[in-house]
Amino acid sequence: MHHSGSRSLPARRTSRTVLVGLSTLVIAVAALVVGANAASDSSGSSGSSARVGRPAGARPAPDAAGSVVPDGVADDVDEVADEADGVVDEADRVVDEADGVISDWVAVSVFDEEMPAVGNLDPGLLDALQRAARAAEADGVGFRVNSGWRSSEYQDRLFLEAILEHGSQEEAARWVATAETSAHVSGDAVDIGPPDAAAWVSAHGAAHGLCPIYRNEPWHVELRPDAVDEGCPPLYADPTDDPRMQ
Repeated sequence: MHHSGSRSLPARRTSRTVLVGLSTLVIAVAALVVGANAASDSSGSSGSSARVGRPAGARPAPDAAGSVVPDGVADDVDEVADEADGVVDEADRVVDEADGVISDWVAVSVFDEEMPAVGNLDPGLLDALQRAARAAEADGVGFRVNSGWRSSEYQDRLFLEAILEHGSQEEAARWVATAETSAHVSGDAVDIGPPDAAAWVSAHGAAHGLCPIYRNEPWHVELRPDAVDEGCPPLYADPTDDPRMQ
């Protein structure tokens, strides 16, 4: 494991990458809104509840019975479109490393405390992570931080992107929390990689007070001090099953 070394690339590259992603997000929202307008025009009835058209290749969200249900998507897209104005207005305020962004090409360890994503974690969680990382390294397993602390602005954008990706707020909430409820924003959660590191935490993390929380996100780890004596609590199916997210 590399606890330090050459990780950082020029900040402009990080900002440029996030700006491209933001631009893509805004374009996607615009495409959905244009689709809605086109649907409304073709119906010939103003003020009607015309459904929003989807980009080519997008799949509608299924309901519990497996049927295609496009109606709820339209409502979520309307809300996303409303938020898009604020995103455009803040386009010059690009989220970057200071917001907890970790670029794909940057390998960050739990010892890289100069990175806000790591340094802004809860001190108890960070201490437990570092102790666990040393123990895992002795077993030949290296820890990498895929995501740690995040600013509220960064979390908001991730949630907006998740709505567009998954088709509804309900489905997005299975993977990304709001800024008000996210344990990442409070510094109480970290996403660990690679997969063998997440598997190591699942098997040995309780001895350090570290526990996976969600069955659908084995990489998401939080501090549970009681786990040292009592073991980790049962996993939630996903964040929507977590009372803290309600």
